[in-house]
Amino acid sequence: MSRLTSLKSSLQSQPSKLSTINPDSWRAGKETSAQRGYGYKWQKARAAWIEAHPLCEYCKREGRVTAGSVVDHITPHQGDMTLFWARTNWQTLCGPCHNVVKKTEESRLLDL
Repeated sequence: MSRLTSLKSSLQSQPSKLSTINPDSWRAGKETSAQRGYGYKWQKARAAWIEAHPLCEYCKREGRVTAGSVVDHITPHQGDMTLFWARTNWQTLCGPCHNVVKKTEESRLLDL
């Protein structure tokens, strides 16, 4: 029976897909999501929000019915905990809308 160690030479390491945090970002210096406000209290609030607002807001605008999975901050809070907890600043999005559409919108705003 051959050993797995014989495969070592054919394996290549892949570059990390993790993005680095901009040192000027509000996230810099905060190592965990809990330290950025996304701890147990947020998880409870998020679950209650999604239960009360289960559909993706962006999909609804397009006439689609899609279950939401992300509580998005309409205006990025950038560490402002008052804005972070303001429920008037929350909306439910599905993963694709949050990760593609919302990020595209925010990057356009940064380019202005």
